[in-house]
Amino acid sequence: MKLTKSDTTLNEKDALQDMLDSEKALMSLYTTALYEGNGKNMRKSFADNLSGVEKDQYTLYQQMTARGYYEAPPAKKDMIDQANDQFKKIMTSLKKMKAAGSQGGSD
Repeated sequence: MKLTKSDTTLNEKDALQDMLDSEKALMSLYTTALYEGNGKNMRKSFADNLSGVEKDQYTLYQQMTARGYYEAPPAKKDMIDQANDQFKKIMTSLKKMKAAGSQGGSD
């Protein structure tokens, strides 16, 4: 079966969704790379790239929202509280890891 251009062209909504999904995937990859990076220069590069991707992702989100293609439901208080609790646990864990790492020797 031969595909034509009209068979493979994305409409605006699908194209924006594809770009948004790609940006989200990049954010996930850069975040993992940042966690696992083993050098200050490399980690800075990952952090800089993550920041750029975050800005692009948010711009796409805003464009989709403005066009009515993406509607984020309002967060419920219990969901916000749960996310805050999870964040606090992660921050506590990271502080403990940092303290343990600074006592253990070189970076």
